[in-house]
Amino acid sequence: MVGMKPKDAVPSGAVKFFGAGTAACIADLVTFPLDTAKVRLQIQGESHAAEGANATKYRGVFGTITTMVRTEGPRSLYNGLVAGLQRQMSFASVRIGLYDSMKQFYTRGTESAGIVARLMAGCTTGAMAVAFAQPTDVVKVRFQAQVRLADGGRRYNSTIEAYKTIARDEGVRGLWKDDLPCHFCAAFSAGFCTTVVASPVDVVKTRFMNSGAGQYNSAISCALNMLRNEGPTAFYKGFMPSFLRLGSWNIVMFVTYEQIKRGMTRAQHYWESPL
Repeated sequence: MVGMKPKDAVPSGAVKFFGAGTAACIADLVTFPLDTAKVRLQIQGESHAAEGANATKYRGVFGTITTMVRTEGPRSLYNGLVAGLQRQMSFASVRIGLYDSMKQFYTRGTESAGIVARLMAGCTTGAMAVAFAQPTDVVKVRFQAQVRLADGGRRYNSTIEAYKTIARDEGVRGLWKDDLPCHFCAAFSAGFCTTVVASPVDVVKTRFMNSGAGQYNSAISCALNMLRNEGPTAFYKGFMPSFLRLGSWNIVMFVTYEQIKRGMTRAQHYWESPL
């Protein structure tokens, strides 16, 4: 074959798009129990009157996971996985897969990209990703937060039902419960600093997404309610699983993404090259 060697081939936009989404789904499969534990810890104590003696049902990362496995079964750690995979495929595909294309758009095709162009590309793809993926994130959080009732019932029985129920009871806007600053904060920070800075917003986001119609007027009222009823430490509930998941998710995501991108690029180069 002639032309570029496989290792020198430039991956196409489609390779980056689907490669990023697939890698993100694999990373989510590995780290999903940590995300579920984070959500359970974040919503714990939201309603002391309703929870009563179970207000401190979960303690720590592994304590939460152990309690869930013992009381709800191992499958409870993957509640909301379908919506989670839908979110990763839509969010990562846009956020990571389209980043280079958007960067080239802001630099008008030139090779050099300054910090402004990179920030603009990151903000643009981040906003696009949130717009596409937000309904899936809301449904994912609702499933992760729900506990099987005494009679065996559930808040939602399927992913499709959840989408329909939220849209019917809370309006279409109910599927877009969230604040963009949370995503931008996480996008431009890393590791421990990301968790420290983003944790308060992430806890408020989880509470707000999980809330029923009329429970909170806005994310701000949710935050004020938390501060008034549970104190400032409530904003750091689920800190450890959030930190562990962030680090492990990024490692799995980017290692897998590079492998998938390399494999798809080689396949693309093979079929496009003349014999």
